[in-house]
Amino acid sequence: MPQNVFVDIHAHVLPGIDDGPKNLGDALALLRAAAGCGITTLAATPHVRSDFPEVRLEELAARVQALREEAERESIGVRIVGGAEVSLVWAVEASDDELVLASYGQRGKDLLIETPASAVAGLGQLLYRPRSRGLRVTLAHPERSPEFQRDPSQLEELVRQGILLQIDATALLAPRRSPARRLATRLCRDGLAHVIASDGHRAASWRPVTALADAVGVASEIVGPIRAQWMVCVTPAAILAGVALPNPPPVDREGGGALGRLRSRRRS
Repeated sequence: MPQNVFVDIHAHVLPGIDDGPKNLGDALALLRAAAGCGITTLAATPHVRSDFPEVRLEELAARVQALREEAERESIGVRIVGGAEVSLVWAVEASDDELVLASYGQRGKDLLIETPASAVAGLGQLLYRPRSRGLRVTLAHPERSPEFQRDPSQLEELVRQGILLQIDATALLAPRRSPARRLATRLCRDGLAHVIASDGHRAASWRPVTALADAVGVASEIVGPIRAQWMVCVTPAAILAGVALPNPPPVDREGGGALGRLRSRRRS
């Protein structure tokens, strides 16, 4: 696939229901920005948690379809897939039917769960509950968690259990001393991160969807361009399709591009 083709499994693009775009115009601006930076497929993943009561599962499919139609009228070349970013509490308590409605494409195959902001005892056991009902779980932005920043080994165990990890593009673009960037970099370098997504909320400014394209270069320096492309195109496409992940290419610990080659020469 071309190197500038991205599949984004985490974006807040549905207007007026969570902390994403406030109106249709802003949502279309986000989609135009996504198309302009190479995103060809984007999942609409509004928050499903108690502080966003306007997000109603039974309305999501219709809202996604309405946005698709508006994007087609505006000739915006981004394929929009339905989904949600659900809280852990919600995922544990949800019925089977509710889990299906929150899953990507409402296929009942893959579910995006927001990493809890605070430590949760027995997280692996809690995540097993939706998995036991046939859902593959992707954990959104674990690099933000102070608990995981203190003890990343917990994430290693979750990956061994079959949990997928999605890191935010903005974490890779944060200042180098940022705890989120340090953990995101480590997860990439150790081969634990499966996906990079925008977690886009706006066309520009706060959590811009375009951060995904900007982060690919950083990821390429960490893991090499082939592994980076697996994380921004191949793996997210498999998640949205509900199929097995293709085998990952090896992590190139020397990184990619001119910076990686320069570092290699300096060490030799």
